[in-house]
Amino acid sequence: MTRIRFSISLLGLLFATAPAADAASLCESGARQSPIDITATRKQVLPALDFRYTAAPLKIANDGHTVRVRFGRGQELRIGNQRYALQQFHFHTPGGDRIAGEEFPMVAHLLHRSATGQLVGVAVLLRAGVENPFMARLLPRIPAKADGDHLVAGATIDASGLLPTERRYFRYLGSLTAPPCTEGVDWIVMKQPIEISAAQLAQYRRRFSDNMRAAQPLNGRVVLESR
Repeated sequence: MTRIRFSISLLGLLFATAPAADAASLCESGARQSPIDITATRKQVLPALDFRYTAAPLKIANDGHTVRVRFGRGQELRIGNQRYALQQFHFHTPGGDRIAGEEFPMVAHLLHRSATGQLVGVAVLLRAGVENPFMARLLPRIPAKADGDHLVAGATIDASGLLPTERRYFRYLGSLTAPPCTEGVDWIVMKQPIEISAAQLAQYRRRFSDNMRAAQPLNGRVVLESR
């Protein structure tokens, strides 16, 4: 019973926002848009993130804007008693969500969907530093042309390589960060960034232009922070 009451309370905080705008103009006038600058937060005990990722066949695409890796069944995020299937991950430069005004050079977005259609995005911020082993394996695999998905024979990928060791997080209700900017996305922003080298970041930017929009107004939204 206690767990059920907590879930209702959490959803109430996340969804207590301004009315949704007309879908046709959400990118310009939506009231719950992403990314945001995370400044004031409400700290509380939040459900643990249980990432159940395993090695999967590498299905990779250059879509002209970013590199995108898609997944079939078997990759899952559990938050409390809720289950979300990992659909894909991709990258943006610069990092989008800010923490106390700090802008990051890159972000990985891991997008999940529940059986009822709820979207959950996990944002992993990347900070300039040492070479990233995951990116060292991924960057050379990016297809030369924007010509759809490529299933790389004999190659696998484990999305857990993108996750930080620290699993505390921020949580807020937002949107897709590119058109149509659909609202109602439950965003999990990992508090601990991972690192990427300057050379790796330059290698990515030689292929893709910056494609992240500016931080959007909160409009009264509550950002939760796990203790």
